[in-house]
Amino acid sequence: MPLTHRIIKKATWTLALCLFGGSLAVTALAQAPPYYPPADLDNLVGRIALYPDSLLGQVLAAATFSDQIPDAANWADGHHYLTGAALADAIQADMLPWDPSVQALLPFPSVLEMMASDMNWTQALGNAFLAQEPDVMAAVQRERQKAYQYGYLRTNPQIVVTPGSYIAIAPVNPAFIVVPVYDPLLVYAAPRPGFFVGGAIRFGFGVTIGGFFRPWGWGVSHINWGERAVFIDNARWGRTWANRGTYSHPYPNLHREIPPRPGPGGSVARGGGERREAPVPPRVPPGTETRGGETRGQPAPQRVPPGSAARGPEGRGQANRPAPVEQHQLHGRSQAEKQAPREGKGQPKEEHHR
Repeated sequence: MPLTHRIIKKATWTLALCLFGGSLAVTALAQAPPYYPPADLDNLVGRIALYPDSLLGQVLAAATFSDQIPDAANWADGHHYLTGAALADAIQADMLPWDPSVQALLPFPSVLEMMASDMNWTQALGNAFLAQEPDVMAAVQRERQKAYQYGYLRTNPQIVVTPGSYIAIAPVNPAFIVVPVYDPLLVYAAPRPGFFVGGAIRFGFGVTIGGFFRPWGWGVSHINWGERAVFIDNARWGRTWANRGTYSHPYPNLHREIPPRPGPGGSVARGGGERREAPVPPRVPPGTETRGGETRGQPAPQRVPPGSAARGPEGRGQANRPAPVEQHQLHGRSQAEKQAPREGKGQPKEEHHR
């Protein structure tokens, strides 16, 4: 073999080995799960550790789809005036492309807004739950034990606190969930002398969760603290760091016609109800948005539909994700309405400003 051919062959093999080794290194790096030490997990779960168990489980599951949270928060904010059957019907009618665990939080716009406003935290929470579920559940219990020890966490007209080796928190009325509002820096530390601990955790904004939301797991979800496991719709949540690109949680009562959800690498995750390609109806042109039977002649302000723009890690708001098409009336939302749940206040009179 001529010298030139031998040199070319050797160089080709060297390049191939380098590319192969590099691809293995990249793959290994991409699949390496994160690790959070206990102290970091305590800080991570602090803001949600005192949520009722049913809401806590839904938040943890939804956080594993952190890239879908901002679009869901926008949708929930734009539909805050819908409740009960009307909200459940709107979720179905819009053929929303997000995972059912994310859709389960749509009745709680203040929770989704909190998650969307701090995406670094939301993504870290989701990654921790994917990689270290038992450790995350243990961190929740450590924080609850602190809040109970210092007298902040007690049974009240909104929640029932069951102390013991594991502290459980349940709503007094399982069909009415009140979101607690508190400062994590306050409720997990010893109170200063004379401080009234009873006012550290506030309640005031609740959401009625009836049978309309049963398909998304409400009423049939719980946390088994002994196993340190979350159960959604009577099935153990099994999405982990290793199977996050393929796992689809079973929602046997949720039948929808929505496009398949793109997974990592362009793979398609199916399941969680019936998922079929569905034609997207034509959008309503500006100026024809109807509110209460009245057609406005002026163009409606442009709303940012879910999926219209990329907003961060993991391809959030992918261009190939179709935007929902509104099948119901839309209203504006006043600043007072937006601020109320964050301040633990009841819902004010709806003003629907544009």
